[in-house]
Amino acid sequence: MAIYAIGDIQGCLRPFQNLLKQINFDPAEDRLWLTGDLVNRGPDSLETLRYVRDLGDSVITVLGNHDLHLLAISSQAQHAARSNDGLNEILQAEDSKDLLDWLRGRPLAHFDEGLNTLLVHAGVDPSWDSKSTLKYAKEVEAMLRSDSSDISSEDFFTHMYDDQPDRWSDSLVGIARTRFIVNCLTRARMITPDGHFEFSYKGTLESAPPHLIPWFRAPSAQWQTSRIVFGHWSALGLLLEPRLMAIDTGCVWGRQLTAVRLDGEPDLTQVRCSIDCEQEASHEH
Repeated sequence: MAIYAIGDIQGCLRPFQNLLKQINFDPAEDRLWLTGDLVNRGPDSLETLRYVRDLGDSVITVLGNHDLHLLAISSQAQHAARSNDGLNEILQAEDSKDLLDWLRGRPLAHFDEGLNTLLVHAGVDPSWDSKSTLKYAKEVEAMLRSDSSDISSEDFFTHMYDDQPDRWSDSLVGIARTRFIVNCLTRARMITPDGHFEFSYKGTLESAPPHLIPWFRAPSAQWQTSRIVFGHWSALGLLLEPRLMAIDTGCVWGRQLTAVRLDGEPDLTQVRCSIDCEQEASHEH
């Protein structure tokens, strides 16, 4: 049995299938961890959703910001309705409800004690360790699944698109608390040394404003007792450290799709991505 983490697919199904062939993935024996953003920008979002869902228990995928955007559109939330970013094919599919229900049931964070490894889409607040990250993620998951939550998913999606609050406090309540948890786990890139996130920056580390640092360089971060695997930040590219694996290598922009083996010594496998994904992404932006 092998466990592999794979970066953001974003509707680029063919490179994903090619990568699975390269690592000789066997769904009966092996396991996949996906960093989220299964959909959007690439040419095959619908088929990617179907393919990953049909892999069943052999795959764990966390929710990314583009996955949440799809759920927001499907809920007809007011602010999400301004753009569907090419996701109409999913919304109009005969199995749309089943696919969206499956997606809604995905976690925002996953932790394996044996590997001491935490999987998220984007980032973790420096005051959170793996246990608290899972706790806060489950608050949002309960809301998305309408399980014992004071906030309906429809209400949340209506108010999801905002950058505030930008700093964590356990005293946060309601929409503000849920929004911060979601933003941190699915949108984080840069943070100030005193813990304020800057959610709009999408560029490289080299071009970042001098008052910002990447979230994973925040001093005295509690999550550092575990290893973190994340995607989301294609401009950052591949970063492999003992406690850190950034594996969104920009497949949808015509670069690579990356798999890293998590059990044992890290084993890196990459495939080049089709120009079709890059052209589709550029066309939508």
